[in-house]
Amino acid sequence: MQETEKGRREFLKNTMASVGAVPLLPGIFGDPSISESDARPAKAGEDLIKKHKNLFNGDTCVFFYNPEKWQPEDYKFAVVINPRTGKRNTKETLQGGPFAAKAIHRFVDELADNDIDTFVINANASRAWYPSKTIPSILDGYKRGDRDFFRGHAICQGITEPEAVEEFLDTFSAFMDRYQDLLDAGVDWLAETSKACRRRKISSWVSIRMNDLHGSNNFEGSFFNLPILKQKEMRLKNSAYGPHNPNYREGMNYEKTEVREIMFRQIREVVEDYDFEGLELDWWRQPLCCEPNATAETVEMMSNWIREIRKLTQAKAKKTGRPYPFGMRIPGRLGILKSIGLDVVTLCREGTLDFICPSGFWCTTWDMEHDKLRELLGPKVTIYGVIEDGANALVTRDPERNTTQKLRYMSATKEMLHANAAGKLVLGAQGIEWFNFYCTDQARIPGVITEYASLRKIYDLRYLRGRPKHYSFAIGGRSFNLIPFELPPQLPVVMEPISQHPLKIPMCAEPTDLNLELVVQIVLKAGDQVTHLPVSFNGCWPNLNHEKTDKLLFPTGSYTQHAEENTAYNFRFPVGLVREGWNEIVVENGGKSVVTVACIELAIRAKTGV
Repeated sequence: MQETEKGRREFLKNTMASVGAVPLLPGIFGDPSISESDARPAKAGEDLIKKHKNLFNGDTCVFFYNPEKWQPEDYKFAVVINPRTGKRNTKETLQGGPFAAKAIHRFVDELADNDIDTFVINANASRAWYPSKTIPSILDGYKRGDRDFFRGHAICQGITEPEAVEEFLDTFSAFMDRYQDLLDAGVDWLAETSKACRRRKISSWVSIRMNDLHGSNNFEGSFFNLPILKQKEMRLKNSAYGPHNPNYREGMNYEKTEVREIMFRQIREVVEDYDFEGLELDWWRQPLCCEPNATAETVEMMSNWIREIRKLTQAKAKKTGRPYPFGMRIPGRLGILKSIGLDVVTLCREGTLDFICPSGFWCTTWDMEHDKLRELLGPKVTIYGVIEDGANALVTRDPERNTTQKLRYMSATKEMLHANAAGKLVLGAQGIEWFNFYCTDQARIPGVITEYASLRKIYDLRYLRGRPKHYSFAIGGRSFNLIPFELPPQLPVVMEPISQHPLKIPMCAEPTDLNLELVVQIVLKAGDQVTHLPVSFNGCWPNLNHEKTDKLLFPTGSYTQHAEENTAYNFRFPVGLVREGWNEIVVENGGKSVVTVACIELAIRAKTGV
């Protein structure tokens, strides 16, 4: 979509006039004294960002979830007779195999063909999922057909009823046999990943989950867990409080020498013995390190341990003659991280970390303060914007199938992806990392399909401007939020009569000559009594004109409507009101009854008739 010269001049004029016009969200990082030179991001990570603008993070199962997509000649869905029961299954199940290395290469081909320059592959959960020579691997001791090997993990999936457990084992043992297929063929899938990336001339980085707890509901019996997790004295005691599931907070305690040693062995193995070009420590799986309120001595101990990892990456860079970037995927609440022993600010300012990827746990962030992060972390570190596959917990409906979804999968809607990226880039994010993008395919929801073409040029604001966008907000009070590590959500909010409430969201300014408009959609509880619901955008006079609707601003595949529990109200504004950076929405409840704002969504789209 091209801008005319007149539109470009007007756009640039409006953009420059609006920069900095809206104040930042209330600071959650503290207010240190920062010099002007430290805060300037112009040269931050220039060398790194030249080659690594579009990062795709894949977990240990990324190739194995959907073999019908990556190895279609060998896999298909069919209704078959279950060998365990002797009866015909009521649903289709995936049949075929064996799983082969060609699926890995085809997946990497898909990424390379769609503008990914760096594949960040996860090597572990708790155990190594590759055939490690230094720490326990996921299939150590397994023999094909041994269903009991996986039985202890059923409860970790919330499955306890006897027949449900057997059905789980039917599918899960078949899934894990795909890894066994490669082992039997002498293929190390982790090494094959970097080989495939070399073939397609994209960079391969490795990501290590620092405290994965997929097996936390059965520390003794789940095959996911490192043996050290069976020892209660090696686990955290004080990370859970209030309503939190204590098992899900009882991760490895990095104050213990034994924990640091086993994790260092794994990190050293993937750095020294594999052909990767970068390392990410994933502190979002889980954000657990030391006991909360860590002492200064504990924080320094962890910083020194991370500095030793930095030495590994520097040695690898010296050996290969290539840079070996080192960074972290983290929550955005840096004070909370320091409380558990991770001093991200110091590690970035001193140059130990080359990059960070601040993010949410499962849902993407819509208001991550990348600008404030730059002030805190200084000019040395590259800061990526992270797009998670979950939009938020707004329930949506597929009217044709009469089904609802509690989570929108963003990789099925390019308008949301473009908006989420734009909101991060305008605040200074220097590239994009994708996380859980493939989960849309994994879920196998009818009518919802991953759009891999949406990966293209996501890091380029020039490409994004003028294209349709679908912004939203984080929603608290539901699942998918990991408190206290998530950014505090701005919604939902209960509004008393004759009251107003402000919200802020980063957006990119748009050209004014492309017949675009801004639509602000206020989503209320369906039973709320609405008489006056004025909405103001960036200080304009409140708009009272709205259209009541049950339609989403843009669909997510076949999910086009709001669930019956909500009702939406669309307000239209000139697109020229959108500022580069932070934008403010003020909602008023001018009625006599309380209303609940469940969500607010915004669209940049072609104008339609009133």
